[in-house]
Amino acid sequence: MKIGGIVLCGGKSSRMGRPKAWLPFAGEFMLQRAVRVLREVVDPVVVVAARDQDVPPLPAEIVLVRDEIDENGPPAGLAAGLVALAGTCDAVYLSACDVPFLKPEFVRRVIAFLGEPNPLTPFPKKEGGTEPSAVLSPSPLGGGVGAAVPRVGGFLHPLAAVYRVDVLPVVRAMLAEGRLRAVDLFDRVPTRVIEPEELIDVDPELVSLRNLNSPGDYETALRLLLTGSEERP
Repeated sequence: MKIGGIVLCGGKSSRMGRPKAWLPFAGEFMLQRAVRVLREVVDPVVVVAARDQDVPPLPAEIVLVRDEIDENGPPAGLAAGLVALAGTCDAVYLSACDVPFLKPEFVRRVIAFLGEPNPLTPFPKKEGGTEPSAVLSPSPLGGGVGAAVPRVGGFLHPLAAVYRVDVLPVVRAMLAEGRLRAVDLFDRVPTRVIEPEELIDVDPELVSLRNLNSPGDYETALRLLLTGSEERP
């Protein structure tokens, strides 16, 4: 199975107060770091930016595409990336750009769960909520799992997940309906939900899931980098 990658960097960064893609970190900008780590595992990699957004310099092999419509969230970025990768791969790992401690081993492990066969049982919901607790079936895509996503503390992480390229029509349908939450996709395609115990041997503190929403988050990440303690809680 050929796996590509998509890195989203077109968010407004309103809480951060400046573009996350340009945050310096360990001698490179945050977007450059995410792309570099992802390229250790997958190829090709596409970066999806907002229509008028400036981005840091990227390797010549990286394809840069733009959101067709601003402020449509991660599903729009996923759709743009899937269009750019059409015909080049079977699935993609989707990442945000603000993941300073993303580990290649984590990416490989998430991708591995996409190879599971299509589940035969209906998609169960957590009692009193809407988050998935295992897998979804039947599939509009035919056999096989359509997505694999980590769930930690009851929350799904759609920007640290892997998707088959066949989900593109489903994503487009979501956008047409105005459903802009990335997690809504997991209600529509067969999904393998990955629990923490299935990830901690490759990423004990699950630092690959840490992102930077605020200046405080960024300062903490810089401090952890300097002390070499990024794997502490």
